[in-house]
Amino acid sequence: MQLGLVGLGKMGFNMRERLRAHGHEVIGYDPRPEVTDAPSLEELAKTLVAPRVVWVMVPSGDITRSTIASLSEVLDKGDLVIDGGNSRFTDDAANAERLAGKGIGYIDAGVSGGVWGLENGYGLMVGGSEEDVSRALPIFDALRPEGERADGFVHAGPVGAGHYSKMVHNGIEYGLMQAYAEGYELLEAEELVQDVHGVLRAWSKGTVVRSWLLDLLVQALAQDPEFSEISGYTEDSGEGRWTVEEAIRHAVPVPVIAAALFARFASRQDDSPAMKAVSALRNQFGGHAVKRAGADELLRAPDPKK
Repeated sequence: MQLGLVGLGKMGFNMRERLRAHGHEVIGYDPRPEVTDAPSLEELAKTLVAPRVVWVMVPSGDITRSTIASLSEVLDKGDLVIDGGNSRFTDDAANAERLAGKGIGYIDAGVSGGVWGLENGYGLMVGGSEEDVSRALPIFDALRPEGERADGFVHAGPVGAGHYSKMVHNGIEYGLMQAYAEGYELLEAEELVQDVHGVLRAWSKGTVVRSWLLDLLVQALAQDPEFSEISGYTEDSGEGRWTVEEAIRHAVPVPVIAAALFARFASRQDDSPAMKAVSALRNQFGGHAVKRAGADELLRAPDPKK
């Protein structure tokens, strides 16, 4: 099957390689001349044989929206666009409507697998019509892991369902990573445990907490045993926030996911204003000593008589 692929970054580049290895013809476009197969979106459209299928794999938000708008100008009735980025599900209806005005189909595809997808395959959650999804199924089958289709692919529902499913997937990922990280820190804090890396590795087979994320933590510790090469500053790419917002909208309690998201916020504060306020309050009502900013000196409680 022939596919146009827009965006040849870390995931897009590997997806092109995996699809080609499975016998598909992939023509990619990327602004970087060293990786692109076509010099422009217009040339990409001209090179593809109608009816065309074009997969968009670019950063979510304005870049995705503008790319789909540009594709609506160079594609024709009967073509199909797949958004495989981490777009917010609320963007999908607008993207689909824009393309439908030109008679172009639309699928939203949540894609999980990261840089390991080339070798292991990608977990896929898609939204769209039965007709459009069936048409793109050879591409999905090449990208998903080997084995039974249902173990790595789902047609989750109409347009928007794929990205909604991926949003929740990533929210769960936040919680899992935070739990492993907290367990690691507690093991490190206890002097009785002399081989933290070994403990985590011993969990990787047979235990109820084994997972690919745990395997990656074990691997990361093998590469940098003290995590001395990285800081604790942790970004969030949006899906965790969106998951919590959706939980509020549906009145569904997600305390673990919310706590994991807030922990990422805390990681970016060199000196937390909230914790300064807590420290000041403890000093005021209970006379607890506090540290002076930039020094080890302890400040005592104020005299309530003064």
